[in-house]
Amino acid sequence: MTGFGRGSATADEGSATVEIACVNRKQAEVVIQAPRELTELEPKIRKAVLNTISRGRIQVSIQFDSPANAAAPVKVDLRLVDGLEGAFEQISDRCGRNVLLEAADFLRAPGIIRIEDSGVTPDAAWGVIERALEVAIEQVLAMRSAEGDDLARDLAGRLDQLEGTAAAIARLAPARPERYRELLTKRLRDAGLDLDLQDERVLRELAVFADRCDISEEVTRLDSHFRKFRDYMAGREPAGRPLDFLCQEIHREFNTIGSKASDAAIAQHVVEAKTELEKIREQVQNVE
Repeated sequence: MTGFGRGSATADEGSATVEIACVNRKQAEVVIQAPRELTELEPKIRKAVLNTISRGRIQVSIQFDSPANAAAPVKVDLRLVDGLEGAFEQISDRCGRNVLLEAADFLRAPGIIRIEDSGVTPDAAWGVIERALEVAIEQVLAMRSAEGDDLARDLAGRLDQLEGTAAAIARLAPARPERYRELLTKRLRDAGLDLDLQDERVLRELAVFADRCDISEEVTRLDSHFRKFRDYMAGREPAGRPLDFLCQEIHREFNTIGSKASDAAIAQHVVEAKTELEKIREQVQNVE
């Protein structure tokens, strides 16, 4: 599920801004972008995010600024400055002319001017970052919740269609043995075999077929899966993975029905059900 959140917080230690962008992914992946001096806070940030978001690719961007009255992090190595000036004086003496030292020479010389860390320790910065992170997570969850409501309505409608298809199959199934009896009689008659329909061999064939094409167990399990599906959607716990598993089981039951029924009308219903179920599975991949 997708979501975006942005939180800010300010304290004596400085100010923090946290942005979280979440996109669809089957598993959870947290990617953190933070200042180098705050790298050791990444485990805490990752734990805080995964405590509330269990699916998706979650991009966390953190910006931390020191207080306005804090010392500037730019440092100048005066020994290197003196050494560079001395080097240019030696060059001038060697060349017999005045070789001027310009500002760009100081910038190009490594180590003379360097940007140091802000000076704030990770532990001190965490209190500010944590508050900003909480605000950003709340916004992400609110956005994902709204999307979840839309997904729930879509899934419920598609589940209604699956239940209707399963009911239609259940109504057709009892007529299969009688239909097979008629076809068997016709084949025997066309073959010139004048067998009594009460013949033990015919009755055994009909009994075997009736047992082989019985789909009552599959229909019962489908009803159970449909009820469980709705229970998960109505629950408060993350349901993405359980729903994905149920989709696999529902697909398995419809496959079995199609194999056992040996009927064109039932096969058509099975194809329709599997097509609708594939749409449900695509949506379920986006569910928390």
